[in-house]
Amino acid sequence: MLFVGNLPMKKWPIFLFIFFCSSYFGIAQQVKPMVVRATVVIGDTIPVVSLREVEIFSLLTPTTRREQRQLTKLIRDVKKVYPYARLAGMQLQKYNKLILEARNEREARRILKEAEKELNARYGDDLKNMTFSQGRILIKLIDRETGECSYNLVEELRGNFTAFFYQAFARLWGYNLKVKYDPEGEDKQIETIVKMIERGQI
Repeated sequence: MLFVGNLPMKKWPIFLFIFFCSSYFGIAQQVKPMVVRATVVIGDTIPVVSLREVEIFSLLTPTTRREQRQLTKLIRDVKKVYPYARLAGMQLQKYNKLILEARNEREARRILKEAEKELNARYGDDLKNMTFSQGRILIKLIDRETGECSYNLVEELRGNFTAFFYQAFARLWGYNLKVKYDPEGEDKQIETIVKMIERGQI
């Protein structure tokens, strides 16, 4: 067997390949120096790098087929209604600003009627086609996005009588506009799903 140095001749191509690869990656990994904040501790300069906060969360693991079906349905429903809850939050900010800028109560009422007409034309059919469970989740997520339950929003925008009427009507269909969002308790699974949607994980 021929040797070159201490390596057998047939192993030299492998050695050369590894050598060139390591040289290439060594060059590729040369980066520009990065300027970071630093602090001095007992004479040593230590870089200080702020890391983004990482939140660890996970969905409860289903133990039966029934629980798996329920979780799959919940994920589907939250994914469907969450964009509408976000929209509700944005629209509320938009119309609140317009109402505050209104010259008088008559103009404020006109703005509200136009808003209701616009939203109904754009999203009415989608909302009407939602299932019962999707509607219930939407009411909760509107509270999450706006910081107020649906009843309070109706009361502020349309008055006490209208809010009472809407609540009575909603009750006929099994909804409660006064329900509050509880991300640490009853709605923990929904909150986890929303966070996973926001991070692009589902």
